[in-house]
Order: sequence, then structure tokens, then C-alpha cells
Amino acid sequence: MQVDNRILDDLARVAGGALGAFSSLREEAEGQLRAQLERVLSRMDVVSREEYEAVRAMAAKAREEQEAMAERLAALEATVASLSAAKAPQPVSAGSEPTAAGEDKPDTTASPAP
Repeated sequence: MQVDNRILDDLARVAGGALGAFSSLREEAEGQLRAQLERVLSRMDVVSREEYEAVRAMAAKAREEQEAMAERLAALEATVASLSAAKAPQPVSAGSEPTAAGEDKPDTTASPAP
């Protein structure tokens, strides 16, 4: 019986070693494939994930700032419009026009007496 256990132990060690070899072979193949893909992607001028995320964050921040500035501009335009309406000149009556000195001119639109 001891012979059978020794043979089985040896077979188990050989199988374990083979699995370890296959595992390291698989890791090496994955490493080679990854390196090859990185070389191909670097030649294709593809951005990395980190660069993409950085630019995406910058674009989101720029959009937020642009929207805030648009709201601020709308508020300023509304303020200017309300101030312009408050300072609008009062309509002048049809019978007289103010002079440069602020005096009224006589009405010249009336027909002359016969």
C-alpha cells in the first residue's frame, strides 16, 4: 500500500508542477499580449483612460462655468433693461418743443390769423 501512496504522491506533485508551469506560461502569454496591444495602441495615437477622464472633467467644469455665466449675463441684462426703462425720456407734448436752454418755443404749427 505504501507503494501506491508513493506513486499517487509523485503523480500529484507532477500534476501540481505542471499546473504551476501552465499558470506561469499563461501569465507570460498575457503579459506579451498586453505589451503588444500597448504598442499597437500607442501607434494609433489613442488616449489613455486617465487622459480621457481628465479632459472629461475639464469639459464638465467648463460647461458649469458657462451656464453660470449665462445666468449672470441674463440677470445683468435684465437689470440694465429695467434701469433703461426707468430713465426713458418723458414724451413731449405736441404743442411745444423744449429748446437747448430748456425754454419752450412758441407754437408755430397754428395757422396764421388773416
